[in-house]
Amino acid sequence: MANTKSAKKAARQTVRRTAVNKTRRTQLRSSVRKVEEAIASGNQEAAAAALKEAEPVIVRTAQLGIVHRKTASRKVSRLAKRVGAMGAP
Repeated sequence: MANTKSAKKAARQTVRRTAVNKTRRTQLRSSVRKVEEAIASGNQEAAAAALKEAEPVIVRTAQLGIVHRKTASRKVSRLAKRVGAMGAP
């Protein structure tokens, strides 16, 4: 357990930040799942709309340091590739 005043404060901050980051990570995963479900349904308009909503969420989580920026870039790229492939026969 923390002994010093500053260590106790750091522990409190960590708990608070962990809760916020967990919420943001959940939001990220939910937005990605919505795009994947739209892709699975075969509806390209819905998939494109879901991707348009998910992309800012993914990028924002990377900017906040919750996921690595290259991880976010890779997720956006792969989802966009799958949505784009829906239009091709």
